[in-house]
Amino acid sequence: MTDITPESSSDHWTGARAAANVKKRHRSELYLQAGGIAALVIAFTMLFILVSSLVSTGWQAFTQTHAKIDFPVTQERVNAGNLERSNWRAMVQDAMVATLPDIPGVDERQLAIMLSNNAQFRLRDEVVANPSLVGTTVVLTVPLSDPYDQLNKGLIDRTTDEEFRRLKDAEITAFDALVSSGRVSKPFNWALFNSADSRFPELAGLRGALVGSFYTLLVCFALAFPIGIGAAVYLEEFAPKNKVSDIIEININNLAAVPSVVFGLLALAVFIGWFGMPRSAPFVGGLTLALMTLPTIIIATRAALKAVPPSIREAALGVGASKQQVVFHHVLPLAMPGIMTGTIIGLAQALGETAPLLLIGMNAFITAAPGTPFDSATALPTQIFIWADSPERGFVSRTSAAILVLLGFLVLMNAVAIFLRSKFERKW
Repeated sequence: MTDITPESSSDHWTGARAAANVKKRHRSELYLQAGGIAALVIAFTMLFILVSSLVSTGWQAFTQTHAKIDFPVTQERVNAGNLERSNWRAMVQDAMVATLPDIPGVDERQLAIMLSNNAQFRLRDEVVANPSLVGTTVVLTVPLSDPYDQLNKGLIDRTTDEEFRRLKDAEITAFDALVSSGRVSKPFNWALFNSADSRFPELAGLRGALVGSFYTLLVCFALAFPIGIGAAVYLEEFAPKNKVSDIIEININNLAAVPSVVFGLLALAVFIGWFGMPRSAPFVGGLTLALMTLPTIIIATRAALKAVPPSIREAALGVGASKQQVVFHHVLPLAMPGIMTGTIIGLAQALGETAPLLLIGMNAFITAAPGTPFDSATALPTQIFIWADSPERGFVSRTSAAILVLLGFLVLMNAVAIFLRSKFERKW
């Protein structure tokens, strides 16, 4: 050890050397603060770029171009014996020809496809539901097909050379004539939430994916919540502390870090391969996500149980309560806010998982919302995957809109978790 003389000791604490050390420490603290601020700026910048890019692309999907058209339901087009088998497509064509007469360079077929493919089915349903409409004119507001919707939203550049443009000059002229007649509107696109998937972008919606995600999370919660809490209570309060419990604890922590695709492969082999459960069903998806969510719930529950002060247990035991009464009447209720927070965060993570659902077939083209958890369905992440893989231009904005909806649900679930934690948390 180096001896410090009184002179050197005084210089160490009050002299020039001490001042240099203080400046060095302050400089290091400034570097650390600057690094932290820079990291926050980079993180928020990347988040802003992500959200702004999604909003700039996806907000267009929340509106849809419609046209108000007069459809003549003439006797010669109607099959009196079977209304559903009438020539509805010809009636749509007749209506468009009457609405836009004498458009040069555009034939009757091109006029008819200005409207979405479901226009004929909307007209059919109206007349079938009210046969007295035969021989009259039915006025309906129907969505325009995707190219004209893109044109109305400014996503098709009119100045581009005609050979490189999706719509020709004559078709744009026909659309402008329809706009000039006052028949075109652009209301909020409720079909994005009320309709299921479709191969036509203007008709595609998220209803099937929303219902499928609801059923999937419902099954996941119904299984993972009670099993996770039961396992955590046993391991934390009742299980003997030995090598077996240590091995179980290590494996639970390891399972929490296993990639989600592994759980998808497990579900594909066990639930579908061995048990023969239906593919694309939210019930199987819920089972798969329950396996993935269980470790998170167990770890969060054990942490919440550990946070309860030992004095609570000792006081309950001191007044004659049994071990079971101590756990279920005192410890578990006090730990419930932390348990619920961990559960909601685990479910939010499960809501955004895609890989395990793809492996069990929840990326099928389903045109109707599921009625039960055993019907074929998609989920929000897999619906985003399907739309992102579609070549149609209209699905680009719908993909971003679906991502915004998914992010909204994730933010809402995390906000609920934060609210529960702040409202019911107790400080000891």
